[in-house]
Amino acid sequence: MSIVLHHLNNSRSQRILWLLEELGVPYELRLHQRDAVTNLAPPELKAIHPLGKSPLLEVDGRVIEESGAIVQYLCEVHGGGKWLPEAGSDDALRHNELMHFAEGSAMTPILLNLYVSRLGEAGAPLHDRINEQLAAHFGYLEQIMRPSGHFIGDDWTGSDVMLSFPAEVVVMQGMGAAYPKLAAFVAAIHARPAWQTALAKGGPYFGN
Repeated sequence: MSIVLHHLNNSRSQRILWLLEELGVPYELRLHQRDAVTNLAPPELKAIHPLGKSPLLEVDGRVIEESGAIVQYLCEVHGGGKWLPEAGSDDALRHNELMHFAEGSAMTPILLNLYVSRLGEAGAPLHDRINEQLAAHFGYLEQIMRPSGHFIGDDWTGSDVMLSFPAEVVVMQGMGAAYPKLAAFVAAIHARPAWQTALAKGGPYFGN
């Protein structure tokens, strides 16, 4: 089986690179660099997928898009039964909910905050609503974090991988003190050897 990860520096692709290292899956890493001026992905990614986004995972020539689908595939095929809850269980349903929550619900206010902040005073009327939604989503994640430091069960699952990025945003924006469980979750991830290896391979990643 041939696996190729198309990785964009300083992006959500980092969590896919981390998962590949955790699973010990042989893969080829193809690095793509953001434009130094626009911060946009390079045009060559559009030769792989029309949207020109990353991450993209090629498996024997078949391109898998969307982070959640990639994480689900890797956990199912290469997780050895350790990265997904038992099929048919309530934890499995909950896991599916959180996998979608990571990119569906949580990323909406995060991206709105990013884009609206670039509007300066023109975006001021939107900030209160965006901040309210950020607090609601981050507060929800803080609330559902289990005593084990995981979102499902007491060990690492795909939902932890997907939710690592929203949790990292909390820390990157200096809100770790307000959400100590999420801050501890991020610290635990960044201390893992697989994450350190992924960081070394993938290049600079936000403040790390």
